[in-house]
Amino acid sequence: MKKYASGKVREVYDLEDGRMVIVTTDRISAFDVILPTMITDKGKVLNALANFWFDYTKDIVKNHMISSDLKDMPAEFQKPEFAGRTILVKKLKMIPYEVIVRGYMFGSMYEAYKKGEPFLGHKFEKEYQQAEKLDEPIVTPSTKAAEGHDINVTLDYMKKDLGEELGTKIEKAALAIYKKCYEHAYKNGIIIADTKFEFGLDENGELVLGDEVLTPDSSRFWDLSKYKVGGSPASYDKQFIRDWLKENNLAGDPNIKEIPADVVAKTSAIYKECEEKICHK
Repeated sequence: MKKYASGKVREVYDLEDGRMVIVTTDRISAFDVILPTMITDKGKVLNALANFWFDYTKDIVKNHMISSDLKDMPAEFQKPEFAGRTILVKKLKMIPYEVIVRGYMFGSMYEAYKKGEPFLGHKFEKEYQQAEKLDEPIVTPSTKAAEGHDINVTLDYMKKDLGEELGTKIEKAALAIYKKCYEHAYKNGIIIADTKFEFGLDENGELVLGDEVLTPDSSRFWDLSKYKVGGSPASYDKQFIRDWLKENNLAGDPNIKEIPADVVAKTSAIYKECEEKICHK
């Protein structure tokens, strides 16, 4: 077994038999800096949410999950510190695109819209305010550049690159997952404004959902009870810690020594509330 990758939040181990173990840590990154203080139980929350959604969407597309039971893992992972944050998955041939589904006029799309520009091939005929729901969600992929920066591309670009059949299959799966999960979250007081998916191919060339799915780290979750069109809605994600960093002139500073305990506790509580609303109703 070897460590396959170490990301901002996850540690990935290759069992070299077609399976991998993914451990979701309590690390948090903001402004491209991994912060020095862990957020209590954040990894368990992300893991619980992703596992819930994998199960909830398996009727739409297969996913990489094999087991979340430590008894099914190699002995090294059968320890208390890995409980609730570790999964055994099928190794896939990952498709080199992040597939972003956007359901609301926000972020870089809103910036383009305000200037009257199309956004990655999408033109908007009707008038929208900031954070207003789109008539229909749209798919805007991004690809990884050699130096590691995401590059936004049009859906047509992805389809030409991967082939029309696979590209269309990915588009349809992403929209179907988003719509089904959006309804569940909305009923429970959370708006999924946008999210990103990653897909791979299994040994038979079948499309499989991988990585993580619909967590506050990969999505924009808004609190439905506080949602208003025309501004930036309250969110269940890293925004609280981003705001604290900005207020203290620490945004993007790689030399941050520590995050105060009250900021850690508040951030942890925001993540836990999100899991509570989605997974336990």
